[in-house]
Amino acid sequence: MVRTVLTLFILLSNVAFSQNKQNLIPYPHNIQINEGKFTIPEVLKLNKDLPKNETEYFKKRVSPMVKFQDSGKSEAQLVYVKLSKAPVGKEEFYSLDISPNQIQIQSYTQQGYFLALQTLIQLFEKHKADRKIPVLKIEDQPKFAWRGMHLDVCRHFFTVEEVKQYIDYLAMYKLNTFHWHLTDDQGWRIEIKKYPKLTQIGSKRKESMIGAYADNTFDGKPYGPYFYTQDQIKDVVKYAQDRHITIVPEIEMPGHALAALSAYPELACTKGPFEVATKWGVFDDVFCPKDETFTFLENVLSEVIQLFPSQYIHIGGDECPKTRWKECAHCQELIKKNNLKDEHGLQSYFIQRIEKYVNSKGRKIIGWDEILEGGLAPNAAVMSWTGVNGGIEAAKSNHFAVMTPGAYCYFDHYQGDPQSEPNAFGGFTPLDKVYSYNPIPSELTPEQAKYIMGVQANLWTEYIDNFKQVQYMIFPRLMALSEVGWGTSDPKNYKDFENRVISQFKVLDKMGVNYAKSIYNISGKVVPGNKGITYELSTSQNSDGIRYTIDGTDPSINSTTYQGAISIPKSMTVKSAYFENGQLKSSISSQQFTISKTTGKKITLENQPSENYSFGGAATLVDGIIGNSRQLGKTWLGFNGKDVVATIDFGQKTTFSQVYFNTLENKGSWIHLAKSAKIFISDDNKNFKLIKEVGKEEIQNAKGKIQLNAGQQSSRYFKIMIENAGIIPAGNPGADSKAWLFVDEIGVN
Repeated sequence: MVRTVLTLFILLSNVAFSQNKQNLIPYPHNIQINEGKFTIPEVLKLNKDLPKNETEYFKKRVSPMVKFQDSGKSEAQLVYVKLSKAPVGKEEFYSLDISPNQIQIQSYTQQGYFLALQTLIQLFEKHKADRKIPVLKIEDQPKFAWRGMHLDVCRHFFTVEEVKQYIDYLAMYKLNTFHWHLTDDQGWRIEIKKYPKLTQIGSKRKESMIGAYADNTFDGKPYGPYFYTQDQIKDVVKYAQDRHITIVPEIEMPGHALAALSAYPELACTKGPFEVATKWGVFDDVFCPKDETFTFLENVLSEVIQLFPSQYIHIGGDECPKTRWKECAHCQELIKKNNLKDEHGLQSYFIQRIEKYVNSKGRKIIGWDEILEGGLAPNAAVMSWTGVNGGIEAAKSNHFAVMTPGAYCYFDHYQGDPQSEPNAFGGFTPLDKVYSYNPIPSELTPEQAKYIMGVQANLWTEYIDNFKQVQYMIFPRLMALSEVGWGTSDPKNYKDFENRVISQFKVLDKMGVNYAKSIYNISGKVVPGNKGITYELSTSQNSDGIRYTIDGTDPSINSTTYQGAISIPKSMTVKSAYFENGQLKSSISSQQFTISKTTGKKITLENQPSENYSFGGAATLVDGIIGNSRQLGKTWLGFNGKDVVATIDFGQKTTFSQVYFNTLENKGSWIHLAKSAKIFISDDNKNFKLIKEVGKEEIQNAKGKIQLNAGQQSSRYFKIMIENAGIIPAGNPGADSKAWLFVDEIGVN
């Protein structure tokens, strides 16, 4: 009896909690729900002393739900109390106290007041149907000082009004930094009065690449001229300031410079001529570290600094090939003259010289983690994108860092099934993966962790050519980033977050935002077992609504209701979708399986894949799914500079005669075919016998799709060694860097 009563109490407590939990994103650190309601009046009385700019923003956001009237403090229904000078770290603190008769906000700064209003707006939206907000008390402030979103306007350009909308989205979810990527190989987008050719020549290109990089196809349409005038920049900066968002401009150097070199070729190591890039990727022609180049860059930065009041100026520093520097007499002399170790030391020299100039203007530089090459500039901050190691290295050497690893924070990746998503750059970064990210690397001590300023997501726009697609790629993932940056994300309670996201869709619908509905789609997971693999289906909705077929037919026509994992005993195509009341509510997901004797077997890897391309781990190579060469997301493993050494345990002695595996080539993304492959067998997992070798020429002739006759073999263990191409040779994008090796299914029959 006691146990029954206790169980009932727990159930009732959980129900009460779920009923009281507010649909707020990011969720506050401290919220107390009390008895009673505040009724949203038709006319809200405002204390006359409310900060004007922020209050006007609030009025616009909740209109026409509410009208407003100025009044004295005693009868006001919205009151603001400004606290005394903010202690360090409390600049964004706020409290929101809602009683039955009044809403009171307290903060040290107007920024804190603005953040409180964002919470209040969400409460108004949630309760607008019955106009009754629970009596509650919130005390809140973010964990991280840098909560950012990036936008690339070089590959594709977005208007001033679209950029302002982007800034509004950041403000809604309490992000406070907008990283504006203004220059690159494919376009120079900011007016520099001293150098008019930057926009006359550098802001346009003769055409643009379309489709996959490997297809090498172009639209044949001139693009541009597109750029922002300095007056437009000032307007956007003011707009962001009014929303307490700092804009950090990025001027790329020493690489990603083709747009600038097309206008001023004398700044290169070779004579040119150059043209604004029409392809995506990385190019060998970069800024030459000579005096006239530094004079040019200092003059550019001088105008940039006058336009942007941000503490940090982003100077890029990423993906700078050293090919031209190696061949340049001036560069080689500079290396000798300054006792630099090599071209990486020359990159450090370049960055440090720029940093001295920026510091002389009272500002600081931040750059992508390649600025660590050859030694970090004394006061520089690092934006860690290639993984977390850049941030770790910076923090351990007492330098500030912003964490933006591609595996979690690149919103140009797919967020749902690539077959039903718009074309994306690659990768697979669904909502739950973004939400799972912890910006503090476990390798750091508490003291070192203080150097992690925060987190940022990046939106590169090679395949995003209109603002509706920008919206699609950032929503709802921006909400997950928001809660990660605020410090209240809890992956164990992801389902609760997902429900709050779905509630926020109503707000986005009202705003006309084209958000991704991948959250509703069917997710599939391959599960190995003793009798082969099974395929588990799931959705954010009730799983009773999932229907599927196993013969490749449309589940809308004739299908089975999902009741548990689907057995995959042979090659087949599973199609699935979510239905409500007989109506299709999701896109149709399709998964083709190619079953071999390795499918579902135990597999181990000597070298682990890059975190960016590790979805599913080693089992991805034996899950029965052949990777699509256009989609690098869910079905490929990517290895940066490493070989693939995989051992498969059949579980018992198994005969086979054919072997197949796939590697990928996409040189624009630094992905190269394997150099060679070797196949071994063993009965004890210790002594392996080589049975087949494949050379570079054979792999190239097969375009990476390898099918081999291995002769009649019998063994328990099967090992394959697939050799990475190594260092990328000159004349290729990413020359002198480690090549990527992408591998998918390894099968035998």
